[in-house]
Amino acid sequence: MMLVKPGDPLTINRLYGRSSGHKLRTGQAELIETLLPAISVPDEGEITANRLFGDQRPLHVEIGFGGGEHLAHRADLLPDHGFIGCEPFLNGVATALAHIRDRRLANVRLHMGDALEVLARIPNGALSFVYLLHPDPWPKARHAKRRMVNDGPLSLIAAKLTPGGEFRLATDHPVYLDWSLMVMQRHAATFEWLGEQPSDFLNPPGGWIETRYGAKSRREGRRPYYLRYRRA
Repeated sequence: MMLVKPGDPLTINRLYGRSSGHKLRTGQAELIETLLPAISVPDEGEITANRLFGDQRPLHVEIGFGGGEHLAHRADLLPDHGFIGCEPFLNGVATALAHIRDRRLANVRLHMGDALEVLARIPNGALSFVYLLHPDPWPKARHAKRRMVNDGPLSLIAAKLTPGGEFRLATDHPVYLDWSLMVMQRHAATFEWLGEQPSDFLNPPGGWIETRYGAKSRREGRRPYYLRYRRA
């Protein structure tokens, strides 16, 4: 198992940005108190499908799931697969918990915190999918090291994906798109780009649901871009 240690080049040493927003409603606070502990990823030890779900089902990880719409949709679509969602933002976790409760999803586990810490405890080659949808672009050049699409995180994601596993990235920010294409090109030996024509940038992959953020992006005149890569 690949462990993340302080100073390790695969580590992002801190999470940037806020961890909470508006005050939770009563129902949301109850979900944080009751449902979240029941479906949280264990704080220590190896994270496997058998440990989380009691069998050897395929595993998916979503990094920064926002309000959880995509996570819940995929979990509902693939009930025999296991889903791990990681999100440091309290309000997003509360919203995702409501989706999980309302859809009665038994195949989802959540981690309120750093996705890289969870990825580091998953055995190499254990993941079928990793999703990174509309991450914070950190558009200023001096903040580029804060972006999730960087050499360290990508090396970790590559290690955890099974050969043939898929990494899906979506962004509506041109700077982040250009940056991602540049960084992913450096990892061409481990990630095979699945785009075959320019229109593939603009068409969401199968099993996609538009999130609240995606809908807001379109309303405000921004175009989402979709990148798919297969673990070589």
